[in-house]
Amino acid sequence: MSTSLSSIALGTIGQISMNAHDIPRATQFYRDTLGVRFLFEAPPKMAFFDCGGVRLMLSLPEGAAYDHPGSVLYFRVDDIEKTYEELRGRGVAFESEPHLIARMPDHELWMTFFKDSEGNTLALMSERRN
Repeated sequence: MSTSLSSIALGTIGQISMNAHDIPRATQFYRDTLGVRFLFEAPPKMAFFDCGGVRLMLSLPEGAAYDHPGSVLYFRVDDIEKTYEELRGRGVAFESEPHLIARMPDHELWMTFFKDSEGNTLALMSERRN
C-alpha cells in the first residue's frame, strides 16, 4: 500500500524536549540566567518554557535509552554581541566569542555556543542583513 506524501503535511514544531537531571537547577538556568519565558511545571519531572512560540520541555529522562544529550537549540537574537556580553555577565561560559559562520547573498550568519546547567549544547545565532 502506497501513501502519497502530498496527503499529509507536518506543521510547525510545537515542542522540543531537552534532558535535565536536576529540574530545579535547569529551570533556574533557563528562566533566570537565559531569561526564557517560564510557562509551567509538572513536578518533579518537567518544566515548560516558551521560546517564541515553540514550547521547550525540560524533563528527566524516561529511562536509560532516552538518557543522552539533546539536540542543539539555536536561539535567534538581534544583537549577538550584546546578548553574549549580558549572558556572560550572568555567568554563562561560552566556548568562543560570536563569530562569522557564513556569508550569504543577503546576510551574514553569526553564532556562538555554550552549555546549559545540564551539559546540553546551546547556541546564539544572528542573521546580519547586508
